[in-house]
Amino acid sequence: MLDDLTVVLFRPKFPENIGSTARACLNMGVTKMIIVDPYNFNMDKALPLATAHAKHVLENARICETLPEALEGFTAVYGTTARTGGWRKGIMSPSTLAKVVDERLHTGGKVALVFGPEDKGLTNEETSLCSGLMTIPTSREGTSLNLAQAVVIVLYECFKQALSKPFVPDGPPEERPTTIQEQETLFANLQESLLAINFLKEDNPDYWMLPVRRFFSKINLKRNEFNLLMGVSRQVQWFVRAYGPKKDT
Repeated sequence: MLDDLTVVLFRPKFPENIGSTARACLNMGVTKMIIVDPYNFNMDKALPLATAHAKHVLENARICETLPEALEGFTAVYGTTARTGGWRKGIMSPSTLAKVVDERLHTGGKVALVFGPEDKGLTNEETSLCSGLMTIPTSREGTSLNLAQAVVIVLYECFKQALSKPFVPDGPPEERPTTIQEQETLFANLQESLLAINFLKEDNPDYWMLPVRRFFSKINLKRNEFNLLMGVSRQVQWFVRAYGPKKDT
């Protein structure tokens, strides 16, 4: 039911939290975990918290050195954040995220949920790799959640949502969702095209691309749509090279 949903722990600090997270994953029907650049990881300390039931989830977890490496092959990535404001807009609640995740999974997508370090959370650079962000509302008197607590809250909403919809088979290959790597290729190409026509400011184009990224995060972009946009972007670049950018009048 949630076979294509993966929990990604980015730089977790405590092996006990990793073990507890493995147990939380299994409780909600998720068996795939990726651990990115863990601090002082110790399997012997993590296993007791996973319990015998979730031992296989922990032992089969993939360990990666970087977040981009961990996110290869996913079609949608959602990060968790306690910070809001600035460019961190359109932040979802766990229940809203669950509906989005369910839609992506039912259209053949592979989804990753990224949880940041216990003490710092995800930086702006790391959240820029995400299709969207989610925060867990808490009381003002106690805003800090244990890593496994946060994971089980989010996965519970995903599990509950998954129970409410029937399975929909995949469409043809050209209608499959795009991967994160394909989306990054498209963003890089669009950025080059938008710079070429003076739509983006040259001083900090990555910053000005954030609204474009947010726009596409709302769309379950298919491979055939990716091909179309890549073609348009390349044509814009060809036109500018051939005739030069449009002059201001």
